[in-house]
Amino acid sequence: MSDGQATYAAPALEKGLDILELLAREGQPMGTRQIAAELGRSKAEIFRMVHVLLGRGYIFRDPSTEFLSLSNKLFALGMQTARARNLVSVAAPIIEHFAEEVHQAAHLVVPNRGEAVILAASSGGADMNFSLKLGYHRPLADSHSGLVLMAFQSETVRNRMMTESLTLMNRPPDRTSLWAELTEVLETGSIVHESRDIVGVTDICSPILSNKGEALACITVVAVSRRDAKQNFEAILARQTRACAEIATELEAYSPHVRLQGSAAESELQL
Repeated sequence: MSDGQATYAAPALEKGLDILELLAREGQPMGTRQIAAELGRSKAEIFRMVHVLLGRGYIFRDPSTEFLSLSNKLFALGMQTARARNLVSVAAPIIEHFAEEVHQAAHLVVPNRGEAVILAASSGGADMNFSLKLGYHRPLADSHSGLVLMAFQSETVRNRMMTESLTLMNRPPDRTSLWAELTEVLETGSIVHESRDIVGVTDICSPILSNKGEALACITVVAVSRRDAKQNFEAILARQTRACAEIATELEAYSPHVRLQGSAAESELQL
């Protein structure tokens, strides 16, 4: 008994969840022996859980290495929630039209447990672009999308999101410096910056705001620069800002499940 309420143990379920959480946290394939060691379990215990998770499609095994990785099933389950479906159904056609206008790939990004997650994407119809797959995720503090999502929050929510994100990083930035960077993003209203990973690519990120000024999601363009054409990032940003405003207006009119008057803690999609 705890705080007047009964607590119940479900050892098998806990072991299965431990495996899923470990694979998500590590972000790389792991062997059964390694998983057992990390969780302090016997290999026999882990083997039984792995067999069930493989059978249900939550993890998959690389036939060449026998290492285990998460599948996209958890992401797919998250996409079946009313809130996620409604956000995507409203935003997707607007993002599709916007991407075609600017001839660049555009992504709908949401916060989820300390990470920025791509919920929808459009290639923009160009013959060459740089598009990230659905479900791609990385720590909020390690992505331009994540910085925008954290910047436009109340102080309490921003602190929580920072803490969740920093615990996921092997080399987290200084918290004070990160806070200052987020304040600058808030004042600027968006981010236009060279990609953290890819040479010749520029990230352009704008928030989709509630009527309280909190970021429910953001649109991120991954703009590819070509040798024979100079990109007009300011024009892309201006059109992106209009797309974000259009999505916010449509969400408010369309669905009570995506509550623009709610806090970011309420709007954060649990994928």
